[in-house]
Amino acid sequence: MDYPNDQAPGAPIRSGIPEHGRIPKYYAVKAKVASLIDELGEGGLLPTERDLALRYEVSRETVRQALRELLLEGRLRRQGRGTVVAGPKLEQPLSLASYTEGVRRQGRRPGRTLISLDRFPCPDTLAPEIGVRRGEPVWHMERVLLADDERVGLESTYVSVARAPRLDGEFDPDSSFYRYLSEKLGITFGDADERIETVLATPREALLIGTPPALPMLLIHRISRDTSGRPLERVRTLYRGDRFSFTAHLGRQG
Repeated sequence: MDYPNDQAPGAPIRSGIPEHGRIPKYYAVKAKVASLIDELGEGGLLPTERDLALRYEVSRETVRQALRELLLEGRLRRQGRGTVVAGPKLEQPLSLASYTEGVRRQGRRPGRTLISLDRFPCPDTLAPEIGVRRGEPVWHMERVLLADDERVGLESTYVSVARAPRLDGEFDPDSSFYRYLSEKLGITFGDADERIETVLATPREALLIGTPPALPMLLIHRISRDTSGRPLERVRTLYRGDRFSFTAHLGRQG
C-alpha cells in the first residue's frame, strides 16, 4: 500500500509541519535528503555537505542541521570521512529474552567484547537487588554489545559470586549469560523489573561504544529474579539511540 510521505507507518502526523504551514528551511532540506536516502538505499553514499548545499540552494550550516537530525534518528551514519545510508534499527523486545536471541531473530550476528570482569565486596546499595548481604563477594562484568561486528551498546552485569562461583573460568564472555545460567548452572529466569530512560553517555562510555558523546542513548535498568522469586542479577545496559528501538506486546490485565 502507498502512503503519503508524511503518513507512512511510524511517521509523525504531518511530519512535524507547524499548523501555520511555515516550514523551517533546514526541515525542508531534511525532507529532501530523506527522499534521497530512500533512493540511495542502505549503504548508499550521500553527497557532500557542499554538494547538497549547492543542490538545494541553501547554506552549508542549513544542510549540516538537517544531516545532524537524520544522524540522530539513525537514518544516516558516518563511515570514514563520508556519510552513508544506515540500515533499519534493531528491534529489541522488552521481555526476558536475551540480547543474543533478539539480535538473531533479525538475521544479525550478535557478539560481545569483554571490557572487564571484577570481583569485589558488595556495597549496601547493591546488596538487596541481587540478594546478598553487604560485603559478600559479587561479580561485575562489563561488555560491549555487537551486531555484525558493529558496536551498538554497553552492558554492565552484577551477580553474586555464590550464584556463579566459576564465572571467571568457565563462561565465554562472547556468549549469552542467560544461556550460561540456564545450561551450566540450572538457573531459570522467572521475572524482572525494567526501567527505561534517555541519557547521554559519559566520555568513557562513548569511547567504548564508538559514538560521539552528544548521541542520545537508551538506558535500561533491569533487576531479575529466578523462578522462586529470589533476586538474581542487576543489569545496566546502554543502547545506541540511533540503532535501537524497543517493542512490547501489551494485553489487558485480569
